[in-house]
Amino acid sequence: MNFQTLKYILVTLTISFLVYACANRGSGPTGGLKDTTPPKVMKSSPLNGSLNFKKKQVEIQFDEMVSIDKPTENVIISPPQQKPPDVKALGKNVVVNFNEDLTDSTTYSINFGNGIVDLNEKNALKNYMFSFSTGNEIDTLQVSGTVINSEDLNPVSGIMVGIYRESEDSVFFKKPFLRVGRTDESGHFVISNIKKGKYKIFALGDVNHDYVFQQGENLAMYDSMITPTFRREQMRDTIWKDSTEIDSIHTFMGTHYLPDDMVLRLFKENKKRQYFVKYERKEPFVFSIFFNAPAAKLPEFQALNSKWEGSYILQKNATNDSLTYWITDSLVWKTDTLQFKLSYLKSDSAFNLKPQTDTLNISMRKLRINTKAKKTTKIKVEPLKFTTNTASTFDLYNPIMLNFEAPLNQIDLSKIKLYLKVDTIYKQIQYKWRQTDSTKINYSIDYKWIPEKSYQLRIDSAAFRSIYDRISTKLKSEFKILSLDEYSSVKLLLAKFNPKAVLQLLDAKDVVIATKPALEKGTLFQYLRPGTYYLRLYLDENANGLWDTGELVKRLQPEPVYYYPKKLTLKANWDFEETWDYNQIPILQQKPAELKKAGANSKKQQY
Repeated sequence: MNFQTLKYILVTLTISFLVYACANRGSGPTGGLKDTTPPKVMKSSPLNGSLNFKKKQVEIQFDEMVSIDKPTENVIISPPQQKPPDVKALGKNVVVNFNEDLTDSTTYSINFGNGIVDLNEKNALKNYMFSFSTGNEIDTLQVSGTVINSEDLNPVSGIMVGIYRESEDSVFFKKPFLRVGRTDESGHFVISNIKKGKYKIFALGDVNHDYVFQQGENLAMYDSMITPTFRREQMRDTIWKDSTEIDSIHTFMGTHYLPDDMVLRLFKENKKRQYFVKYERKEPFVFSIFFNAPAAKLPEFQALNSKWEGSYILQKNATNDSLTYWITDSLVWKTDTLQFKLSYLKSDSAFNLKPQTDTLNISMRKLRINTKAKKTTKIKVEPLKFTTNTASTFDLYNPIMLNFEAPLNQIDLSKIKLYLKVDTIYKQIQYKWRQTDSTKINYSIDYKWIPEKSYQLRIDSAAFRSIYDRISTKLKSEFKILSLDEYSSVKLLLAKFNPKAVLQLLDAKDVVIATKPALEKGTLFQYLRPGTYYLRLYLDENANGLWDTGELVKRLQPEPVYYYPKKLTLKANWDFEETWDYNQIPILQQKPAELKKAGANSKKQQY
């Protein structure tokens, strides 16, 4: 083969290869396996664990380009800084610049959490801690535990947990924490680099980032002082081949820091500043006023431009913070702007209630006027609206409830008829009519229903007339009572009866369906539709029939809450009976996994 022939073959092969490569870009190299390795520390200034460090800058170098993910949420510095340091990523370096002088003979720790990530794939260097001391020794003790919501036992994330040397509770709202940690999604926290001694510990939903408790913030308090300590013990490190197969187990002597099992129950005090919020007058004949907190005493009205006494019906909620006034005198409600002096109790800066008087000008909501409409057009009178709870299938234990949009002035019971279906014919039956509130807005029809029977409710037009002369329209509703075989029941007996125990039946969304005091011979929840249920218990320490939160000044913890650890899957015509020892299982293991929610940030939670 001569040289020219060889050259021709080589050129042809080269061109063919290039054409093939261009035509098959999608099937070519893809860059290899996805990077799943977190950044690795190469060096730092100073070294991690250094002594007698006096500068105000820390620089850490990594093996790849990095960034800081949510530094204000992930990075925690102890002791807390009043002027937060600047934490930045510059190429392969993370730089921390302190904005205040460092304290002598003090151990500083920078907990980056999961904040350091590689630039491309966002792989996190998890729970990375950097420490140094401005003195001759570095403190090494640590404590850990879990923060849970006191009412539903869910873990709470984003909570500051800190310690004080002082033993008085008042230090919590006077001084910043000495050292701090922050809870992760499982509610777990670690406070590191602690000096030997005794400490008081608190948890804080630190809304304004000052490390000091302010009224309205969530908190938790531990019942006793803690003494950080440690012990040397044999530990195991499991090395995995993959996500399912263990490669080997490495045994070594390690340090176990104590206490490591503290449980802090987060709560919000039942303290709200009392003040007038707003009024609403959506219709001429009714207005509502709203306050920020419950009130033991109703406010006082003094009318300035109308006759007020005896001219209204008051509708109020149980806590007197939402009040609706239905005006019964047309001369009053036709007034465009009602003027009042409103006297009530308002909280001062120390939460003490002081007399307060405001002047209110309660105006009617302006109606849109159609200027093109003929002047002879009559105003249409809307009928009186009402709702009922009837449906095609109806529960055995339910009364029929009727709710009206305004107080009633007249009821014609002869126009309200209830029928029982006998064979194919509806037979009229007697019922009990009952007013269920003081405002004449809510009523019920009571009857002892027969399982599997069909009923019919007929209400003729004009059966009801409101105090504003609106008249109701007719209603016809047919429904069938469920069979007893379609219900389930739950009976729970406490292994150790406690007269303070109150049981709550929950649905699959952790919402309370029914509440009953515990009975010594067992507490029965009847007439339950088939489905998934759960049980919770709280101890009503003050016997007021309610679950009560805690109070810092009185050092009152929230009333204890316990969860029955099993899911109840109830079937039709099935009865569940069980004995429950609510102290048998540790509190962190009680709540069923189906109900447990990953730690929601405390700022978003309502207690």
